[in-house]
Formats: sequence, structure tokens, C-alpha cells
Amino acid sequence: MPEMNYREAMNRALREALDENETAYIMGEDIGPYGGTYAVTRGLYDEYGPSRIKDAPLSESVIVGAGIGSAIVGMKPIIEIMTINFSLLAMDQIVNHAAKLRYMSAGQIEIPLIIRMVTGGGAQLGATHSQNFEGWFASVPGLTVVAPATPYDALGLFRASRDTRDPVIFVEHALLYSLRGDVPEEHYMVPIGRADVKKSGKDVTIVSHSRMVHVAMGAAQELEQIGISVEIVDLRSLRPLDMDTVIKSVEKTHNAIVLEETWKTGGFGGEIASQIVELGFNFLDSPVMRIGGEDVPAPYTHVLEGLAFPDIGRVVKGVRSLLDR
Repeated sequence: MPEMNYREAMNRALREALDENETAYIMGEDIGPYGGTYAVTRGLYDEYGPSRIKDAPLSESVIVGAGIGSAIVGMKPIIEIMTINFSLLAMDQIVNHAAKLRYMSAGQIEIPLIIRMVTGGGAQLGATHSQNFEGWFASVPGLTVVAPATPYDALGLFRASRDTRDPVIFVEHALLYSLRGDVPEEHYMVPIGRADVKKSGKDVTIVSHSRMVHVAMGAAQELEQIGISVEIVDLRSLRPLDMDTVIKSVEKTHNAIVLEETWKTGGFGGEIASQIVELGFNFLDSPVMRIGGEDVPAPYTHVLEGLAFPDIGRVVKGVRSLLDR
């Protein structure tokens, strides 16, 4: 099976979208000749030209609004918001228009719009460029929110996103673009709303998404050395949310930790933990533990930034504390 990195998988996904539907186009800031801030759109402008790779002005509300309008009239827009932090400038368009128009029109208007956003900290980009807002969007009916953690899932989920009738918030973590993984040549899709057990275990379930899946994997390797077996559930989609897979895992391990990168207070992990208690209380041998980021704006300096987000050491400590080992 050929191997590629996350960035290459996304570039392949975008090329497929453009090749397979002549009404598809990509619009965002610096995505044209420059090739995108994270180089995901590199080479597309030269191949497809300015009519399909559209450099946009620095106005996120205009970018998303134009995407909504073109989706209404039958096009297949793929909108890039340079970082999820900038989505705050288009929140009205996303939450009050994209998410609601099909409902408010009784299905007469559809918004087959994909909005790509880069989430997460860890790259020393400061407090206003290192946030995780995918949980916010996952609380909004009418939006689909996916957050792939691997190149395989990135390509497969993007293919599935192209078939949706509702707008998709497609979340990519800045620190995953260089991550390599197996991606088959043959066509496949990853269903939206289906979690994946990335590692099987018997002592504790860690539920996570995006970059934190890899933090959990690193912690699991360390814990195996002291005889603790960890099962890791990668949600892949935050809306719709696959709680069946989560509860099945908790029924097996009897212990659960919800791990996410964003602030613990108000984080989406609280929703997951609450559903675990509601749906799987009788399976639990201990309270559900939440591990999240510190409740501070992301520091700029490398050392302090490292303390602000969950890491392998913090997860190992949390698991041992939960299991009293």
C-alpha cells in the first residue's frame, strides 16, 4: 500500500473534487500561485487556472458568503479558511445562514458546501492563532463537523463530505500535515459519523479526535510497559457523533477518559463525557475523566506552549490516576 503524508492526501482529495465535477472550485486566501499557507493547494493554480482556484480578499465573511451563494445555485464550492481562528469573522454566515437555510426553506435550498479550516496549537503561532473551535461548530444543528487524524481518514472523509447535502466543516490540524500513513490507490470512502478504534485494549478507553489521537497512542505505548492496556477510539466526526462505538468500548474496558486539545472548561469533551454517563453508566467502574488544555490563552513561547496542551506525560499520569496504578 503506498504511503503519503496528510498534506498530500488532502491535495489528492482536492484534485479529485475538481476533476470529477466541473462546478467545483476552491476559494480562499493565498491558495493560488502561493499554494496555500500550509501548501495543501500547491500546484493547483497552474493546473486548473484562476477560474477554479480563486484567491480571495482578506474577508472571511465574503469568502463564506460567496460559497453559500454559489452552493445555492448548484455549484460545489470548497472554501478554505486559513485557520479556524479566522472563522470568527464569518460566524454569522456559517451559523445563521449555511447551517439553517435548508431547514428554513423546508428543503428547497441545499448548501453542498465544504469549509476547510486548520485547527490547533503547538506551532508557536500565539494566542489568537492556536485555538480549537471545532467543538463550537459541532454544537450547531445543520452543520456536519469532521476532524480526520490520519492521511487515510483525511482522503476518505473528504470524499464522503462531497456527497453531503449540508455544509461540512472539515477540520485539519496544523501539526498533522507532515504525518505519513498508508493510503490505498483504489477508491475508498470513510463514512461520516462512524468512529474508529485505532488501538484495541482492555483496561481503559481513551476517546479523542484529531492530533490528540496520536498523543493517546504515544501514551498507550508507554502504559503497555507497565501492564496497562489502552483502547483508543478516534471519533473522526464530531457531528454526527458515533456514541455507539464509544459505549461498546466502555462496556469492554469499564473505564473512560475523554482527551481533547482545547480548554477543558466548556470543551466538547464535556458533551462526550456526559453522554458516556447517560448511555453507559452501568458499565463504568470509575468516574469519566476529562483531560483538556489549560484554561489560558495559548502562550507563544515553546516551553509555556508545551505546558498549555495535553501531552503524553499528562495522559499517562491521568490513566494511572484513574486506575490507581
